Amino acid sequence: MPVPSGYAAQQAGNQPTCFTKIRMGLMMGAMIGGATGILLGGFMGFRMGLRGRELLLQTGKTVAQSGGSFGVFMGVAQGLRC
Repeated sequence: MPVPSGYAAQQAGNQPTCFTKIRMGLMMGAMIGGATGILLGGFMGFRMGLRGRELLLQTGKTVAQSGGSFGVFMGVAQGLRC
């Protein structure tokens, strides 16, 4: 069976480094955790009866906490896979 055109052997220099993989995992985790924090923090703030500035502050804290913790988790997981 012939190989389709456009498929070439990958050179070793094209692979991402371990630091790049860790950084990408950290960024993906921070984005996913931040999006989850927006949803959960906003919902929690509305349930507590917060409006305006208080709601934004509470949601921001939740976004930072969930984004940071999930980002670190994903970064460590990518580091273990290197």
